[in-house]
Amino acid sequence: ALSGWAAVAAAYGVASLITAAAFGLDKRAAAAGRRRTPERTLHRMSLIGGWPGALWAMRAFRHKRRKRPFVRMVWAIAALHAAAWAAGLALIR
Repeated sequence: ALSGWAAVAAAYGVASLITAAAFGLDKRAAAAGRRRTPERTLHRMSLIGGWPGALWAMRAFRHKRRKRPFVRMVWAIAALHAAAWAAGLALIR
């Protein structure tokens, strides 16, 4: 069994892999003119812990980088996670 911190890291890792894959599939769909993944779905995936994968995928796949509101939301989600971690860690000490 994983320790608490290892389990959290694993959860972020799994969420990030799934989110990055979703971004990649959406990029492929866009290039092929197929149905796209709704932006709110991509944001929700980022919110549940996939934001590192979202940031990586936007850069690696050159996807959604010109859509400023979308990019700002992903960074806001990352900042929200950072703030929550900072607050949580402050409570532990």
